[in-house]
Amino acid sequence: MTVEVKVPDIGDFSDVPVIGILVSVGDVIAEEDPIIELESDKATLEVPSPAAGKVAEIKLSEGDTVSEGALILILEGDSAGTGEEKPGADDSGDAPAKETSSAPAPASAPTPPPAASAPASVTDAGFGKAHASPSVRAFARQLDIDLAQVNGSGRKGRILREDVTAFLKSKSAPAGGGAAVSGGMGIPPIPAVDFSKFGPTEDVEMPRIKKISGPALHRSWLNIPHVTHNEEADITDLDTYRRELDTAAKQDGYRVTLLCFVIKASVSALKQHWEVNSSIHPDGDKLIRKDFYNIGFAADTPNGLMVPVIKDADRKGIIEISKELGDWSAKARDGKLKGDDMSGATFTISSLGGIGGTSFTPIVNAPEVAILGLTRSKMAPVWNGEEFVPRNMQPLSLSYDHRAIDGALAARFCATLKHLLGDVRRLML
Repeated sequence: MTVEVKVPDIGDFSDVPVIGILVSVGDVIAEEDPIIELESDKATLEVPSPAAGKVAEIKLSEGDTVSEGALILILEGDSAGTGEEKPGADDSGDAPAKETSSAPAPASAPTPPPAASAPASVTDAGFGKAHASPSVRAFARQLDIDLAQVNGSGRKGRILREDVTAFLKSKSAPAGGGAAVSGGMGIPPIPAVDFSKFGPTEDVEMPRIKKISGPALHRSWLNIPHVTHNEEADITDLDTYRRELDTAAKQDGYRVTLLCFVIKASVSALKQHWEVNSSIHPDGDKLIRKDFYNIGFAADTPNGLMVPVIKDADRKGIIEISKELGDWSAKARDGKLKGDDMSGATFTISSLGGIGGTSFTPIVNAPEVAILGLTRSKMAPVWNGEEFVPRNMQPLSLSYDHRAIDGALAARFCATLKHLLGDVRRLML
């Protein structure tokens, strides 16, 4: 029996680049063995085989882009019963052909300056009609290039990264021209500098996670009117209780951190101030009210920050959240997070407490409208009405989208959070 193995449901993603073929022709694979690796705009996805068998033919190459239903490979074997039977004749003519070489694309934008004339406006309509992968679209947006004006040299007219580079070069000003041009939204581009004139240099490839997250952060920063509200919470009593729980938890192989309590307190505060848990409707005139509480948290990994999501955090206690935090953090460090593991967040927490700092401005993770930043707590003298006493104070930095949240609401949300963290008993209500 021959079976066609196709790309399964991968959520809302389409035209996802294939960054790795994990099997070869002749390999005997088991059900659920990973066969290809895809790179979405949020994560690296491994596609498992739906059945066991011998790989007879591979229909994809690294560099191809695929969507749900695309043919991956042909399996031979009696146990490959969950796929689709191949209809006799060979369909290889319909398989996607490799459109680019597997050599890595340049890590940085080309150095020629843009043309002296103002570039055409980069419109969503132009991007919507363009036949290009998400990474190429992100590259073009960074250079403020309208893909509708770029001729694609890839298969079926697909626009490749080198096509974008060639378009930019074709628009370059003549040598000796000194006029600087505005970039996107009237922002002048950063001039290229040859640092080798001043000393030894080396080009170091950025990790894939940073290449993916960079354009998303840039987009959020440019589109969202960010404001950051800073506050301090007294966690003296809470941290004493946390240490007791953590001592017991170590014996069972997990840890209880301050972040667990902040997640619980955040959910309670979000219920009282629903706008902080909302998103702006695409028409810009409404807020989308969400009656679920999925809390993302930034996990530091060797390849950069990743944001796993604690789903339905309002239905979980401190112990369950603690164990889940440990599991997600381990998967993030090992590069085993899937797209679904990092999607659906309604509010995000970024903690630098293990490193230090006093405050910072985290970037809102659109389409969320707020993100909470934590830095290291510190002992400080606090006036209790009669004397100064040492208290363990936790800095809080709430960045928010001023279109959805005004300053008074942000202050109330942080005051609620501070009140909840000040007495652990309130978290049990």
